[in-house]
Amino acid sequence: MSLNDPLANILSNILNSEIKGKPFCLVTPSSKIVKVVLQVMKEKRYVGDCELFSLERGGTLKINLLGNINKCGAIKPRFSITKKNYELFEKRYLPAKGFGILIVSTSKGIMSHKEALGKNLGGKLLAYCY
Repeated sequence: MSLNDPLANILSNILNSEIKGKPFCLVTPSSKIVKVVLQVMKEKRYVGDCELFSLERGGTLKINLLGNINKCGAIKPRFSITKKNYELFEKRYLPAKGFGILIVSTSKGIMSHKEALGKNLGGKLLAYCY
């Protein structure tokens, strides 16, 4: 398992645990970006609570799964996106209009593409989830 992209590893681990029907998954290493992305997914009711399980180097997160994820993943390369391009990337990564979220890193923080569009912000695409 390659540890070059912690966000991609954690999202694939979450997806695999969801497919198996597990109630939670343990993922490592945790980082600030991973925690904020999981917070956005929690606000949109894709995952439950996340708690730091161990304090050793890298840290382990315990993520409660709700069974609401059909697919999620990191977007590589991290495309730059403007407020005009959201629909293009929605078509590429999401199955239908208004279904699922793109997670975007903006100058005002990490948020879903719907929030960024509402605030008239562009940024970098990090992940998708539906």
